[in-house]
Amino acid sequence: MNNDVNPPEIFDRRRRHALRARAAGRAGDHFLWHHIAQDMAERLSAVTRTFERALIIGPIGRWQGEILPPNVPCTLAPLRDAAAGAKAGAQTGAGAADDAPVALEEDRLPFTPCSFDLVISAGTLDSVNDLPGALIQIRRLLRPDGLFLGHMFGAGTLGALKAMLLEADADRVTPHIHPQIDLRSAADLIVRAGFTLPVADQDISAVRYGDWRSIISDIRDAGVGNALAGPRNYLGKAMPARLDDTFAARADAQGKVTEGFAHIYLSGWAPSENQPRPAKRGSGQVSLADILSKEQAG
Repeated sequence: MNNDVNPPEIFDRRRRHALRARAAGRAGDHFLWHHIAQDMAERLSAVTRTFERALIIGPIGRWQGEILPPNVPCTLAPLRDAAAGAKAGAQTGAGAADDAPVALEEDRLPFTPCSFDLVISAGTLDSVNDLPGALIQIRRLLRPDGLFLGHMFGAGTLGALKAMLLEADADRVTPHIHPQIDLRSAADLIVRAGFTLPVADQDISAVRYGDWRSIISDIRDAGVGNALAGPRNYLGKAMPARLDDTFAARADAQGKVTEGFAHIYLSGWAPSENQPRPAKRGSGQVSLADILSKEQAG
């Protein structure tokens, strides 16, 4: 029985693992993960400190070498079964100092508090059942002044595909893609989780497709398909033909449709006594009103 202590879960945990496991065996170019890894590496390069122990949560661990500086001890925590995770960990080229990969969920982290000074989670937070709890757990894993870098696919992702599926469904509306969080809500969550110096921003990857099947293929390559709990409805043999017609009606002169992937990036630090803090309210010595009035007078 569901109650306030154990609320119903929106996402099916087994489906989440199955999506990642299937993606690991596909031969796509994984351009979404490369994009995320490069952005994470750029953000990390702006941090002027040395990390002693890192944790990477999710499939992004496969791109560990593109994100982390050399020789940073790292634990990989893929979101799929332990056997597949071990195989993926071997493919990253992790050194002997690295821990064996651990299969887990972001809202069920098994690590000891204050175990890491860097935690990275990318591409999967949008389908976590308890996102506020997951962020709080990540913050507790960090040592004082430890850094969290997060990514999730935000609202607006796959907007073209959602519209085409909705139109092709006709009178029978079925949730094919789970809803995503918007930037403001994500920013609020990282503040509520207790991170200091929080930052949230977003960019959009626009990709042009000549066929709706290519969009589906890229989603499967990335392992970010629909993980909503509940039964799956049979779409019917006529669905592909209806999607062909819907795609053709939306295509431009080159026969292509532009699809978007909204990348929300989060960063924050575990509280520490030596971090900069904003001045206390009312402690300023200069009035902003006075400055503005002088500028207007001049």
